[in-house]
Amino acid sequence: MSETGWIDKLAKDVTGKLHTCNKCELRRTANNTEYFLPSRKAVHDVLDNLMAILFPGCHGHGTALEDASEKCILKELKSTIAVLQEQAEMAFRYQCEIDECNDCNDCVDKAQSAAQFLLETLPDTQDMLQDDITAAYEGDPAAKSNMEVVMSYPAIQAISTYRIAHTLYKQDVPLIPRIMTELAHSRTGIDIHPGAEIDKHFFIDHGTGVVIGETTTIGKNVKIYQGVTLGALSFPVDEDGNPVKGVKRHPDVRDNVTIYAEATILGGKTVIGEGSEIGGNVWLTKSVPPNSKVYNVQPDPKILSHS
Repeated sequence: MSETGWIDKLAKDVTGKLHTCNKCELRRTANNTEYFLPSRKAVHDVLDNLMAILFPGCHGHGTALEDASEKCILKELKSTIAVLQEQAEMAFRYQCEIDECNDCNDCVDKAQSAAQFLLETLPDTQDMLQDDITAAYEGDPAAKSNMEVVMSYPAIQAISTYRIAHTLYKQDVPLIPRIMTELAHSRTGIDIHPGAEIDKHFFIDHGTGVVIGETTTIGKNVKIYQGVTLGALSFPVDEDGNPVKGVKRHPDVRDNVTIYAEATILGGKTVIGEGSEIGGNVWLTKSVPPNSKVYNVQPDPKILSHS
């Protein structure tokens, strides 16, 4: 046997044992119908292209000539939305199989409607992101310019991705919104579920380890720091012990709130009143009224001198 002959033999044997698509439990449905899944790579490319369109000359496309910039954006936008519609159609078809849909044949229409809605609202998304950039610049004394924020701050990448994914989430597009936000999670360490409702002028400082759950609502002019969790307590289960979907599990954060590093705020009935400050490392499972300051008791560190 040649030096690599063992590879052919063993690879063939292993391939016969692996779960290929036609053997995959995750793809098996009641009527055993075949279907295609969205491509993660295609969805990632769509997201990166949309980022480049929302921040022209900053993310991916270089500096476009002024007289050609609209032509460049138009060309990129048309091709990107076409791919998004294609991927959304596959996502809807997948969900139909999971839900054992009664052959309504409206997956194409749903995909077109979702892609159209994202395209129509893209200028509004861009305006909201410009406001988020301003919030970052005004909220961080280390920021030298808005462009520094756009080009380097992980929070802007995570928030931008969230705002794109949230638009698709609101159109009930399966799979794709989570693929997008989990890509941002892997890139930035910031985990924002696309179902969260986040108003304008939002800033995450530093960002690493931030978690924002699906049913969280966040008002205007909110600033949070690294390690903050806006999460759930226990959740209800059905008679079979499975989690009940679609219930309010995460807190509400009102306007003009600041939440400092490593604070954990849990529960669907927990409301952080407008204008409040939540200190670092606070563990909070109950509501606080407007203009509250919530801090742990200051520790008493012991400083020993060796002199």
